[in-house]
This record gives sequence, structure tokens and C-alpha cells, in this order.
Amino acid sequence: MRKNIKNFTFIFVLLLATAFLAVNPKPESIVRAQQPTGSIPTVTGTPRGAFITVTYPEQINVRSGPSSTIYPNAIGVLLPGETAPAIGRSTGGEWIQIVYMGVPNNVGWVYTQLVSLSPNSNLLPVDAPPTPTPLTTATYDPTLAAEFIPQYTPTRLPTFTPAVPLEPVTYQEDSFSVPFPIGVIIAGFALAGLFAALVSFLRGR
Repeated sequence: MRKNIKNFTFIFVLLLATAFLAVNPKPESIVRAQQPTGSIPTVTGTPRGAFITVTYPEQINVRSGPSSTIYPNAIGVLLPGETAPAIGRSTGGEWIQIVYMGVPNNVGWVYTQLVSLSPNSNLLPVDAPPTPTPLTTATYDPTLAAEFIPQYTPTRLPTFTPAVPLEPVTYQEDSFSVPFPIGVIIAGFALAGLFAALVSFLRGR
């Protein structure tokens, strides 16, 4: 009898514990994200030593050498207010060499008039890099160019022949000469008429 009571009690306690665990989950099953309690370090861009600051209101070009004509292609840009470490200057002082990551030798050049240099910065002159050579040199082949030039047969231009100058026209009065005076001829015709009229009159009688 006692053995049955112990078995019943054990089963009851086991069922009660199972029901309790089913209603209340284990503390280990609840996962909560841990919030950081310390400060996260940030990267500051404040350069040490000599540095330049872009004072031009627009972005400026960073070139591979201290000239805009010898080194016309820009290798990068700097925005207004951006800073960069300065490591040297050109012989004339018109260009400043800066640290510019991501380009050959990680250096570039900016024009002095577009930036301000940090106080007490005594930069020594730095030699300019070698002059870049163009990748290709343009050549002119007259034989090849002649194949693309259309050939035209030259046309003879008309020549101008001056006209023969005209002679001025002169008018001459025709001279009509009669062997007898005109009055004698008229008087002869008048007498012949009178003679004819007289003959007609006499025949009528």
C-alpha cells in the first residue's frame, strides 16, 4: 500500500513539474540583445603636422605634378573645407604637395591660391615628378590621307577677252549738185505747162 502511495506521489510531482515548465519557459530560452554600455570610438580626420584646407567655394583638382599645363589630367578632387596633410611645396611656392591616398606614390599637388596652409608650416621645396609622355603620338600619313580625299578634275576657268572699242559714228550730209539752177528748171516746167494749156485751148476752138 505504501509502495503504491509513493508511486502515485512521484507521478503526481512529475506531472506537476511538467505542467509548470510548459507554462513558464526556461530563463535560458529568452534571448535579449545586449546594449553597449561604453562609447564607440570614432575616426577623426584632423591631420597632424602641416596640413592644407580647401578655401575655394568649389571642389579643386588634385594633379600629379605642380602644373596645370604639363599635368593637365586631374588624379582626384578635394571638396570645400576638406583638409589633407602637406609634405612639400614647389620651387616657386605656387603648388603644395599633399598626401592623397589611392594614387601613385599616394601624393598629389594642389594650387596654393585655392587652399590655406596651417600656421607655422615650413615646407621644403620638393622636386616635381617627371613630365608625363603621351601614350600615342599623332602622325600624318599623306599617302593614307590621299585615299580619303576625293579627286576632282580641275576645270579651266573662263578667260576674259576685252571687247573691241567702238568707233564714234559721224554723220555727213550728202551734197546734191545740179547742173542748172533750180529756178531755171522751175521756170522751164512753168513755160511747158503754159504751152500745153495754149495748145489745148486752140484745139478747142
